[in-house]
Amino acid sequence: MNQPMLVIEDDETLNRVITRQLEKAGYAPTGVNCLADARRYLATSEPALIITDVRLPDGDSLALLHELVDDYPVIVLTAFGSVRNAVDAMKRGAIDYLLKPIGLEELLLTVERVLETSQLRTENQYCKRQLNARDARKKLMVGDSEALQNVVRLIEDVAADEITVLIRGESGTGKELVAKAIHTNSPRRTHSFVAVDCCTLQEKLFESELFGHEKGAFTGADRQKKGLIEVAEGGTLFLDEIGEIDATIQAKLLRILETGQFRRLGGTKDLRADVRVVAATNRDLAEMVDSGEFRADLYYRLNGFELLVPPLRERRDDIPALAEHFLHHHSFSRRIEKNLTNAARRRLVAYDWPGNIRELKNVIERAIILSRDKPLIGPEHLAFGSANQRAANVVSLSFDHDPTLDELESEYLALQLKKYSGRRAEVANTLGISERSIYRMIKRFGLDNT
Repeated sequence: MNQPMLVIEDDETLNRVITRQLEKAGYAPTGVNCLADARRYLATSEPALIITDVRLPDGDSLALLHELVDDYPVIVLTAFGSVRNAVDAMKRGAIDYLLKPIGLEELLLTVERVLETSQLRTENQYCKRQLNARDARKKLMVGDSEALQNVVRLIEDVAADEITVLIRGESGTGKELVAKAIHTNSPRRTHSFVAVDCCTLQEKLFESELFGHEKGAFTGADRQKKGLIEVAEGGTLFLDEIGEIDATIQAKLLRILETGQFRRLGGTKDLRADVRVVAATNRDLAEMVDSGEFRADLYYRLNGFELLVPPLRERRDDIPALAEHFLHHHSFSRRIEKNLTNAARRRLVAYDWPGNIRELKNVIERAIILSRDKPLIGPEHLAFGSANQRAANVVSLSFDHDPTLDELESEYLALQLKKYSGRRAEVANTLGISERSIYRMIKRFGLDNT
């Protein structure tokens, strides 16, 4: 057991009796005689429970309750037998109270009950957080691939912290959904998530939107306007495509990250910004720093924790689930329930998706329209865009060392098997070799389960 406890009682005899009884029961109590000593103890220790008298030499403990009850369960002692004192203590957050003179058996029973109640409350809050986090992920993240699960794990690792996060990934990979998941799983979840698209606003308009402006700051500014930083107070400010902002905004954003302060456009007052910044980009900011397009100091501030969102071609296992999600959650009405044929699914998985999830969504919604009144969507209804098709056919193999020829062959074969859902005849046709050769290579490289 050995749980630490704090006993605040100015009657030294009673203090010793209570602490001795708690020690016999296996707890680790510390007795103090006044509020000042209690504060000193709490500055360095965290008790599992606090037992405190109401009236103490240097003040009334009821006035201190609001500082204690958020962090510790509290039992209040009162010598007056006053129902008013007891009710007041409970209203202020005490879990229980005891009347003096105290029965030692009653004391231990109350302590056990309060500790059990506190533990159940903690577990209940934890379970709620886990369920909320799981529900949030279900709403925002579709798929079970290892690549996606790795992103989910990183979100869980970083969400509870206040560190600035930089999300990197190609256009259409769902960077804003990742940012929302970070916010939803963070202590700031009860406040606003405010997204700012950095590439759609001109410099002055962007500055006004982000920081706000004072009356008369520019022509047409006939009233004061709060910026999106103030709208996001206590929450998360998501800066999408951060690589597109110019040098002036970069300097002002750096000031916010370094000092927590900003000024409205045309203003002279320093305002405080209580926001967590999450930024996203599809550009290589490190390369932009080298070329002088992006401030190095801002880059290092933003890159407190980097999270890479994989392109859709690297999480092919999720394509059928994403397609079904878009099929049943599109934003326009079709009264016929639609389903994909197996041939359509295979075609979707084989395509390399240069536009990523955004392109997949468009293809599915277009297929719903093209299939008209038919309940099944086949390959003939899938209209893939020609833009970036060359980029879609680029094969990328990544190694942390100079690979051998066998390693290159194994990695490329595994990639093709995944692309064609294990259909070896199609892989053989793509590689220009016999299906028998594919079988031999699979055995040789141990890819039987691919």
